[in-house]
Amino acid sequence: MKQPEINQSPHHPLKPWIIVTAFAILVGFLVLIGMGVKNAQAGPIMIGQKAPDFELTTFEGIQIKSEDLLGKVVLINFWASWCDTCADEAQMMEQVWQEYQPGGQVVFLGLAYSDIETGSLEYLKKYQISYPNCPDLGTKISRMFRIRGIPETFILDRDGKLAYFQYGSFSSEEQIRNLINPLLEP
Repeated sequence: MKQPEINQSPHHPLKPWIIVTAFAILVGFLVLIGMGVKNAQAGPIMIGQKAPDFELTTFEGIQIKSEDLLGKVVLINFWASWCDTCADEAQMMEQVWQEYQPGGQVVFLGLAYSDIETGSLEYLKKYQISYPNCPDLGTKISRMFRIRGIPETFILDRDGKLAYFQYGSFSSEEQIRNLINPLLEP
């Protein structure tokens, strides 16, 4: 009995460099995922830890670099126009900013977290916020600070290290002053 002919296609083994390249890409991808998961689970930066270096562009187009803020106390507040608790503290933050602004030793920065620009600008106008504010649409800065929600506020000492972290809104103007004043002492 005659065996039926089996049509076999020629076997083309993968070249070793293709296998090595694919493996390297896969390992690189897994490392990136692992780093992202680690940062997400790490929580916010720790008290005493140097804050990440950043560059911001305000809604008015002014560039701000973290290195230019060394020597000053810096309050960084993450907010959004759609956040009710952010609105609760907006006027407190502006009032305290007005008190510290003339001395030039304290800087307030607002970062609009995942907010559309028109909403952010309306919010700033509604609450008459005059300190510099920047969009964080791509969440680049909020990921650097590893925020978990809004509002969140980070207060940096003159050396750029985290001195205080506030999850949620401040309870009073006095609370904000009590956190900043010790950092201004020599």
